[in-house]
Amino acid sequence: MSPAAALNQTTESKDRIIVALDVATTGEAVSIVDELKGSVGAFKVGLQLFTAAGPDFVRKLVDSGARVFLDLKFHDIPNTVAKASVEAARLGIWMFNVHAVGGREMMTRTVEEVAEACERERLETPKIIAVTVLTSSDNATLAETGVTGESEPQVLRLAALTAECGLDGIVASPLEIEPVRARIASNKFLVVTPGIRPASATKDDQKRVMTPVEALSAGADHVVIGRPITGAANRLQAVEDIITGIGGVTSEFSPPPDSNVL
Repeated sequence: MSPAAALNQTTESKDRIIVALDVATTGEAVSIVDELKGSVGAFKVGLQLFTAAGPDFVRKLVDSGARVFLDLKFHDIPNTVAKASVEAARLGIWMFNVHAVGGREMMTRTVEEVAEACERERLETPKIIAVTVLTSSDNATLAETGVTGESEPQVLRLAALTAECGLDGIVASPLEIEPVRARIASNKFLVVTPGIRPASATKDDQKRVMTPVEALSAGADHVVIGRPITGAANRLQAVEDIITGIGGVTSEFSPPPDSNVL
């Protein structure tokens, strides 16, 4: 059995789902959380909602019992990212992310300083994951920023660097799940996958997408789903339909014997 499959078997279907609170107001966010809390694994707070509502709102979500993935994609000089990450940990969040392109020192210092602060202040250490290539980016987008060639090699380079720096996992598009699992064969290394659309949904602004079943079967640990749930006429029914579809899904993928794994 592959490491991904072994990990997936221990995770309830609902816990694999992270609902993206990509909304403009706290009222909308609270309505979604109140309706779905207990039916999904976590809620993602991104730049729009965080800028509108601030850290106090994140604390309120945490205090209400919601598990929060703080999706702010920190990318700055190492000291700034490390200090901001410590403040994120103090919010009580479950997970947050940085940009892997920030480099080794930025990621290593972040891991070290968050761990030290959490031990010193007796806080639960959040999961720290790194963004590789945004799901809105294609090869042309990468070329505009000086990254030549296909997106997959860039994702794999950044995933390997992330693992070397001691982070808990990555954010990657569904299309890179299996190559990442082949490169980093560890059941402790999380793959969190946005760009998830049920078969009946539109792609919106995502370019590299899959259905929840496809992504989880490929080895994703968690899938981030926004508008197909939050924009549904019946959000709870939308979640229940997704959970029914992914029930019992485990990854069939295992790294080939000669794969260069970490």
